[in-house]
Amino acid sequence: MSDYSTLDRVLHRLALGVPVLPEMLHDIERAAFLKSAPPFEPGGHVFVTGLARAGTTILMRELHATGVFGSLTYADMPFVLAPNLWARLSRGGGGSELKERAHGDGIAVNEESPEALDEVYWRVVCDIDYIRPDGLRPHEPGAAAIAGYADYIRLILRRTGRARYLTKNNNTLLRLAALADAWPDAHFLVPLRDPLQHAGSLLAQHRRFLGADAFTRNYMTWLGHHEFGATHRPYLFGGGPTGNPDSLDYWLTVWLRAHEHLRDTAADRENIVILPHEEMSRDPEIWTRLMDRLGLEPRAPSEMREIAPREVPDHDAALAEEARALHRTLAEANSLERGVEVLEK
Repeated sequence: MSDYSTLDRVLHRLALGVPVLPEMLHDIERAAFLKSAPPFEPGGHVFVTGLARAGTTILMRELHATGVFGSLTYADMPFVLAPNLWARLSRGGGGSELKERAHGDGIAVNEESPEALDEVYWRVVCDIDYIRPDGLRPHEPGAAAIAGYADYIRLILRRTGRARYLTKNNNTLLRLAALADAWPDAHFLVPLRDPLQHAGSLLAQHRRFLGADAFTRNYMTWLGHHEFGATHRPYLFGGGPTGNPDSLDYWLTVWLRAHEHLRDTAADRENIVILPHEEMSRDPEIWTRLMDRLGLEPRAPSEMREIAPREVPDHDAALAEEARALHRTLAEANSLERGVEVLEK
C-alpha cells in the first residue's frame, strides 16, 4: 500500500470509499454479465474463515494453488464488485513481481495472488446490520443478501473461468451459521491455532498496524478489515472483549469469545470443518484427508509449514488455561471424515 501511486489511491477511493458508487458499479456488472455467468452450484465451493493470524491465508493459498478454484485476486482491485467490467477496462500486467505483504510475515503477493476481498459485498449490502462504532456484531443476512452473494460468486467464476469458488474471509465468522445453513453442501474450513501463540500474533500485528498512514487506514476500512491496528473493531461475540488491546489478555479474550461462538455454531453442522493448524502443518495425513474431502487430487502443500513457538508476554494464567481447554475441546471434536461432531456446550 505504501508504494501505491497517486492515481492508484484516487481509484481506490472512488471505487471503494465513495458512497453509492460501489453499489452502482455492482449493478452495472450484474446487468452486463450475470446472464452469461455459470449457474450457482454450492457443493464444490470452499469458504475459509477464522480469526486473523490462524493460518487462513496459507490455507487459502494452498487450495488456490491447485488451479481448481476461482477467487478474487489483487488484479480485481479496486473494482472488486465489478470483476468482469474491470477486467475489460484495465490493462493489467505490471504486477507479477512478488512483494512481501504489509503484515511482515514472509507471505509474498502479486496481482495474481488470491486475497480476502469479498467482504466489500457484505459491507455494501449489509453495513449497519453488523458494522457498529464499537465493533462488528454477528448477523444473519436475509435470503436476498445471500442470493445476491451467490450471484456475486457467479460473476467471479465467470471472470476466472472456473466452476468452483474459493474465498478466505475472517468476517465469515460473523455470518457463518446463515451461510452454512443456506449451502449445506459447501465446505466451511476453520483453522484452529494454539490460543497463546495466536493471541501473541494478534497483539504483534495490532502494534504493527497502529502506526498505519491515513490511506492504509482507509484501505482497511473499505475492505471491512478491522482485525487489529488503528482501525480495530473487535468481534462482538458474547459482548466482545474488554481491557487494553495492548495486552495479551485482551487478545486471549478475543480468541475465547470467537471460538466459543465457533463451538456453538459448528455443533450439528457437518459442513463446518475445524482444522488444527499446528497438527496440519506437521502431519501430511491431515492434508491428504482434507484434499480427499474436497474432491481434489492429492498434492503436497508448498507453503504450509510448522512455525516454531514464540515467547509470549505476561498474561492471566487462568484465562490462558480456559482458552487451552476450549482449544482441546474443538480439536478433539473435529473429524475430516464426519465434519464437526455435536459439541457439548
